[in-house]
Amino acid sequence: MPDTEQVPDTGQQSRGGSGHRAGGRAHRAATPRGYDLPAHVTTPLLDLIQQQSLDQDYVHVAERRAAGAERPPPGRGTRAAVLVALALFGLLVATAAVQETRSAPIDATNRAQLVDQIDQRRDSLAGIQDRIGKQQARLIVLQREAADLDEQEAAADARLSRLSGRTGYGAVRGPGVRVTVDDSPSGVPEEAVRDTDLADLVNALWAVGAEAVSINGERLTGLSAIRNVDVAVHVNGRPLSPPYVVEAIGDPRTLQSDLVNSPRGRHFFALADALGLQYTMSNQGSLVLPGAPSPVLRAVGADGSDAVDNGASRSSKEVQP
Repeated sequence: MPDTEQVPDTGQQSRGGSGHRAGGRAHRAATPRGYDLPAHVTTPLLDLIQQQSLDQDYVHVAERRAAGAERPPPGRGTRAAVLVALALFGLLVATAAVQETRSAPIDATNRAQLVDQIDQRRDSLAGIQDRIGKQQARLIVLQREAADLDEQEAAADARLSRLSGRTGYGAVRGPGVRVTVDDSPSGVPEEAVRDTDLADLVNALWAVGAEAVSINGERLTGLSAIRNVDVAVHVNGRPLSPPYVVEAIGDPRTLQSDLVNSPRGRHFFALADALGLQYTMSNQGSLVLPGAPSPVLRAVGADGSDAVDNGASRSSKEVQP
């Protein structure tokens, strides 16, 4: 093997890559052509730096162990810092323990209070729910009672309407008969229509089934009176003048014939013929009779001091519905 020039070891390999690179260049310059280069020459620079730095650390540690070098004893400052840190840590631990010990009864008391409050709220909620259930049941009962009252009110209104029509205090509509009566053409006062004549005609209509009767728009009721004041005929306290139009609601197919053939009807028509009164009678497909005003009644005392006051005094000739 030919002689090669060795590059002296200057110690730069253990301190950095620059010396190594310089040594590498010198080595490459001295190496004859045809020889293989060492690994530290062909290895990439970054890899070589990492390998050598780790190797140098290992070598340094191994040398110290081999030499039996001991770690320098810690100084007084380091010991004081450690003692202070340990004291602070112990103080923190003691403070936390004291706070935990003091707060334990408070936490237990608070927990008991919270549990008691929860139980109270649950009991209160249960009571409220029970009252709500009772109120709902009561509401259902009241709704049923209200529905029953509504039905009763509707039935009462219908009955009142029927009674108002039959008693004369409610307006009615229907077919019937119209009878018009007038004084005698002679003009003799004795041959004029009197209250008794109209009362006979109205009573005859009631007798043959008339449901409602009016004279010149004045509705007749059980409290109505027909009477003469001087020469005028008053109905319900209001004066009327001839001709007197008597309208009666009933069956038009039989009402007129029944009136003519009834005893009271024959009496009226016989008297009208004898006095020369003028009258006409016809069936009507639809008649509208207004309701009479409501009467003003006063309670009758035990001594009879108060009496019934309906706005029209009774006379001997009363209507008999």
